[in-house]
Amino acid sequence: MKKEYTLEELLHKAASYCSISEHCVSEVEEKLSAWGVSITDKQKIIDRLISEDFINEKRFCIYFVKDKFRFNKWGKIKISYALKQKGLSNELINSALSTIDEGEYQELLASILKTKLVGLKFEYEYEKQGKLFRFAQSRGFESNVIDRVIRTI
Repeated sequence: MKKEYTLEELLHKAASYCSISEHCVSEVEEKLSAWGVSITDKQKIIDRLISEDFINEKRFCIYFVKDKFRFNKWGKIKISYALKQKGLSNELINSALSTIDEGEYQELLASILKTKLVGLKFEYEYEKQGKLFRFAQSRGFESNVIDRVIRTI
């Protein structure tokens, strides 16, 4: 038999979930749905979490961008797409993406392309560049940045 939680218990449970790591509204909504919370209670909980700064989508965006860039080595296109999937506004997404240093961005791409180059099999120069270009695109980097970086390595 499933335990019934009071609104206050659910609020504490959700606050604890948000304290562990940054979450956006859509992630918290999913979690509350999984816990079987009614729509009206869900809205009350989310409003309260926002007012008490447990949920801050601007802060979430910035941390998400930093994590995906540093640890997953994703480009801006892929990061932007992932954030749109979470229902965040373009304004928040663009603001968070602007925190990435352009020099660092190109260095990261150069470094992952050099690593990729080590195990790459190709006969012709254009074939090598095509493979590197497609790989960089799959990581979510923009075409103009990829072009610039491929020319330098």
